[in-house]
Amino acid sequence: MSILPALLCLGLSLGQKTCEQNGILPRPTIWAEPGPVIPHGSSVTIWCQGTLDAQEYSLYDEQMNTPLDTQKPLEPRDKAKFFMKDIYAGTYYCKYLSPVGCSEHSDTLELVVTGFYRKPRLSALPSPVVTSGGNVTLQCDSWEGFERFILTKEGEDNISWTLDTQSNLSGQVQALFTVGPINSSHKWTFRCYGYFRKYPNEWSEPSDPLELCISGPIGGSLPPPTGPISTADAAMKDPHPGESIELDPQAAAPVVPEDVTYAQLNHLALRRETNALPSSPSENPPDKPSVYTALAIY
Repeated sequence: MSILPALLCLGLSLGQKTCEQNGILPRPTIWAEPGPVIPHGSSVTIWCQGTLDAQEYSLYDEQMNTPLDTQKPLEPRDKAKFFMKDIYAGTYYCKYLSPVGCSEHSDTLELVVTGFYRKPRLSALPSPVVTSGGNVTLQCDSWEGFERFILTKEGEDNISWTLDTQSNLSGQVQALFTVGPINSSHKWTFRCYGYFRKYPNEWSEPSDPLELCISGPIGGSLPPPTGPISTADAAMKDPHPGESIELDPQAAAPVVPEDVTYAQLNHLALRRETNALPSSPSENPPDKPSVYTALAIY
């Protein structure tokens, strides 16, 4: 029996210690889809990306330090995928094999599974209405006796905060998260989870989502002029059928920058009269009411 094929087979397997690590090869990258936080009972796809000359990829569990699965690369041969239907929480990494040896292992991927415990409650103190530019305190609490809470912000940025819990007067455990400054550029929706230090990758069900309501002016807009516009600010003639309203070009107006143009109708200056202004006491009022308004052009 030839010994050389057996040695080559051992040397080209990532699961064997005989595969020599080549420090020249770039480290692979690892990520999970749809993400690293997966509900209990769901599936996940883990990707490992290396170089174009990779011959195979292997996925490892950090605790066991042995390959869970080995896959051939997908075209254009720079990455492979590992579909995991029955997932469990843990820490993973990957390697790839090339003609010159094995790569270093990738950074670790923390895979979190949710749904192990009942959901906590998330609330905003004193209310979910927050002034733009201000901070808000979010309270996560539960009767489960968790040792830590993690607060997550939904969206592309995937921000999270983690705090140890404290007991409150009612016997629950809670944590107070201060978040801010809050602005109106995007939605601010949060959830929180509870877990125990011994099992940091096994989280509770998520709390109900909490969306903040941003109040206050939006920065960058030019505020309109303050104060009502009086009828004395613009002289106008009493309109008769067939006539249009004429504005006195000499009417007084506030001094404003020349490059700013706007118009404002103030409800105090807009009045609805049930009777038209008669030109003489003997004239009868018109059948329809007339509407008068004062306009100021800046």
